[in-house]
Amino acid sequence: MTVPHLQPQTLSAERYANQAANLSLLPQDNNNADAHATKAVKANFITPRDPVIETANGGRLPAVPLAEAEKLNRFKDEAEHHGSRGGAHSVRKDTAHLAAAQETDDGATMDDSMSGQSTKAGAPLRTAFPSSKTHPLFPQLPLYGPPTLLRNLQSSGFQITSAFLSLAFLGTIVLGSLFTSIPPLLSHIYLRLTFRNPDARRPFYEEEKRRRKARRASAKAWKRQRRWHDQDSQLNSATDGQYKSTEGGRDPLICDVSYYARRVGLDIEEFKVQTEDGFIINLWHVYNPQEYTSLSSVHRDQNEPIVFPKRYLHDDSATTPPHYPPGRRKYPVLLIHGLLQSASAYCTNNDDSLAFYLAKAGYDVWLGNNRCGFQPQHQMLKYNDPRMWNWNIRQMGVMDLAALISRVLSETGFAKLGLVCHSQGTTEAFVALAKEQRPDLGNKISVFCALAPAVYAGPLIGKMYFKFMRIISPGMFRLMFGIHAFIPFMMTMHRWLPGSLYGALGYRVFSFLFNWTDMRWERDLRDRMFQFAPVYVSAESMRWWLGRECFASQKCILATREEGKREEEEDEDEDDGVGDYFDNGKAHASEERGEGRDGREWRGRNAWYDEQVPPFALWVAGSDELVDGRRLLRRLERGREPHVKVVHQKIIDEYEHLDVIWAMDMIEKVGREVKEMIWKTASLEAKSTCRVPEGCEDESCDGSVKSGISGHI
Repeated sequence: MTVPHLQPQTLSAERYANQAANLSLLPQDNNNADAHATKAVKANFITPRDPVIETANGGRLPAVPLAEAEKLNRFKDEAEHHGSRGGAHSVRKDTAHLAAAQETDDGATMDDSMSGQSTKAGAPLRTAFPSSKTHPLFPQLPLYGPPTLLRNLQSSGFQITSAFLSLAFLGTIVLGSLFTSIPPLLSHIYLRLTFRNPDARRPFYEEEKRRRKARRASAKAWKRQRRWHDQDSQLNSATDGQYKSTEGGRDPLICDVSYYARRVGLDIEEFKVQTEDGFIINLWHVYNPQEYTSLSSVHRDQNEPIVFPKRYLHDDSATTPPHYPPGRRKYPVLLIHGLLQSASAYCTNNDDSLAFYLAKAGYDVWLGNNRCGFQPQHQMLKYNDPRMWNWNIRQMGVMDLAALISRVLSETGFAKLGLVCHSQGTTEAFVALAKEQRPDLGNKISVFCALAPAVYAGPLIGKMYFKFMRIISPGMFRLMFGIHAFIPFMMTMHRWLPGSLYGALGYRVFSFLFNWTDMRWERDLRDRMFQFAPVYVSAESMRWWLGRECFASQKCILATREEGKREEEEDEDEDDGVGDYFDNGKAHASEERGEGRDGREWRGRNAWYDEQVPPFALWVAGSDELVDGRRLLRRLERGREPHVKVVHQKIIDEYEHLDVIWAMDMIEKVGREVKEMIWKTASLEAKSTCRVPEGCEDESCDGSVKSGISGHI
C-alpha cells in the first residue's frame, strides 16, 4: 500500500541529492565530513538573475546558471513534500503570484512578475523560478562543479595553455609599446641636442618644478628631523596644525596606500567585507589620527554575507556611532576605482588626491575595492578553483557594490552616502542601479558622481589588439586567457621588478593600450601611480569587456548594438522633426504619435532606470577615446531616462580618461565640484548632524538641489 507513495518520494530525494552534489564545494564522499559540511542545500536568489548556492555549513558558492539553481530548489521542495503536486508547470502558470523579492532594512522589495520568486512567507522553494529571459549583454556564466579528476585535468590544461598564449600576447603588447616609444624618444633627444627643453611643452611645467623643489626641501627637513629627533620641526610641506605627517623623506615606491596617507597626515584602516556570494573584499577607511582612533581588527573583520541587515536600521538623524567623536560626525563618501586598478588610484597625488582632498574637506571617506584585487579571497574557494574567477561586471555591481555600501552605512549610521566612481566603477553602478538588476540600491545613495562614465564604447575599441580579442570565439578566448585570473604574470612582474622600472613599464604599456599620455599629470609621481595597478581580475570579466558577445561588440553596457542604432536613428529623426516643425510648419514626430512636442514618454519607453535611481553628477573627459561620455549625456538630455535627475554635468575638453583623477588641476576642475555636489544632495537630516565641509558654508553650496542640469556641455 505504501509503495506508490514512497517511490516518488525516493525519486525526488535522489534527484535532489544528485543535483546538490553537482553544485557542492567538494565531491560528495560518504566518508568525508568536510564534503558533507559543504554540500549544496539551496539556492538563494540575490536578484532574479543572480542565484547563490548556500551550503550545509552556511557558506556561499557563486556563479550558478539559473536553470541549475532552479532545479536544486525544485527538487528540494519536492523531496520535502512542499506542494509537489503542482510541479514546475504550475509555477510558471501562476505568474500573478510570482515576484523576485529581497527584503532590505527599510522593507523595500525588488519586484518582477516574471522572476518566479514568491513574496509569500514560507513559500515553497520551487517557486524560486527566475525569469527565462537572459539579457544579451549578460549571458549566463559557465558551470564549474566540484573538483573531480576530469575537471582538475581540464582546469590544469587551461592554466598551461593560457600561461604560454597569454604571455605571448602580453609580450606582443610590451614590444608594441616599446616600439611606439621610439619616435617620442628620438624627438626628445633631438630637442636636447638643440638646447631646448622638451618638458617645457608640458602644460604644468612651472608648477611641476615648484612642487619638485618643495618635495626635496621637505625630504631634507624630514631627514634632519629623524636625525636629530626634533619633534617640533616641520615634517612635510603639506603638514599643518591639524594634520601631522608620520611618514616622509624620499618616496620608496611601495604598494602600501596607508603609507601615502601617513605622508599627508592621515591614515587608513582596512575592513574586510563579505559579499553575498562569499568573496572577501577590502574596504579602506581614511581618517585623521588626531581625532579618530582606529578600530580593533576584530571589529574590522569580515561580516555576514547579508546586506542591509535589519539590526543596522538607520536614519540620517541617528545617534552618532560610539567610535566617532561626539559632535564630529562626517558625511560618508564611498569611492570605487576603475578597471585593473585598486582604490589606491584615489591616493597617489599627495594632497591633490581626491580621497585625501575630500577627507581633509570634512567628509568620511571610504575606498571600496572589487573582488580579488591584490589578494584573492573567498569564504570557501581557493585560488586555483575556476569558480573563484567565474564572475563579470554584473556580479561586481550587484554583489560587491551592495556589500560595500551596506558596510559603510552600518559603520557610519547614515541612511545614505555619496558615491564617487571612475571608469569601470561607474559601469558597476550604472549596471547595478538598472531596473532589471538591483534598483533598490538607489535608495542608499544620495548622489552618484561618475568620473569618465563608462557606458558607451569610444573609438579605441576598434584598435587591432582589441578587435582580435573580439573576433576570437569564447572557447578560444578561454584557451588563450584561461578560466582563472587574467594574465597573472603581470602580478608576478609587480613582485619581481623594482618600483621605478615597474612604474615606467606600466605607464608605457597602458599608454599604448589606451592611448593616453601623462601630459597633465605630475610626472615625478607617475611611477607611484602604477605601483597599484594592475590587480587580479578574472578572465571572464575581461571577456565581458573585450569578447565577442558583450561590451566590445554591443558598444554599450545596457543596450544592444541594434538598440543603439535605433536610438541614433530616432535622434536624427527628432532633430529633423524639430527643424521641419519650425522651418516648414511640419508636425513634430512625437506630436504625430499624440505625445506632445517633447515626446518624453515615447523616448523613455526603453529607460534603463526607475524611480529609485539617485541623482547623477557627471564629469566627462572630452579627449577620452576609451569611452564616449558625450553619448551618455545625449541620452539623458533627450529624455530617454525620465527618472534620472542630472544635478551636474561637465565636459572637460582637454582631459583624457585618467585625467579626471590624476591631472594636476583635477581638484580645481573636478574635486571641488564633487565636494559641493555631495553636500548639496545630502538630506537636511544628515546635514543637521554633520560638520559642514570646508568650502560648503555658503548658501550656493548648502542649498537644495534643483531639478535639471547644471554645468556646461
